Amino acid sequence: MATFKLVIGDPKTKKSYQKEVVEPNSKKLNGMKIGETFKGELIDLPGYEFQITGGSDNCGFPLRKDVTGPVRRRITAVRGVGIGKPVKGMKQKKTVFGNTISDAVAQINVKVLKEGKEPLVQKAEEKKDEQSA
Repeated sequence: MATFKLVIGDPKTKKSYQKEVVEPNSKKLNGMKIGETFKGELIDLPGYEFQITGGSDNCGFPLRKDVTGPVRRRITAVRGVGIGKPVKGMKQKKTVFGNTISDAVAQINVKVLKEGKEPLVQKAEEKKDEQSA
């Protein structure tokens, strides 16, 4: 059963909101890649449009755009996602996850491209109320 934590970044308010996506909506996100856009109707946020910016797999390894497929790989890199503050000219070996969303992904980071009618804050507060009841 695929369940994702969706971290939604809102560029207007500079805030992030979390939403849990469970089946059958999570199956619709499988196979998408970093950089792709999707409509908010897929995750029950009508009117919104989102772009996938990254994420991490179930072991905590970051998704990286230049590694193709839904696989975990060990890469040699100088800078970018998953690489700490580099020492000048020094390459590092790091384990990263590919750019494709699969069942092994735990968190997906997205940003808002197009606003819907209802604010994200209202949706997040409704979710909290449902969970506490």
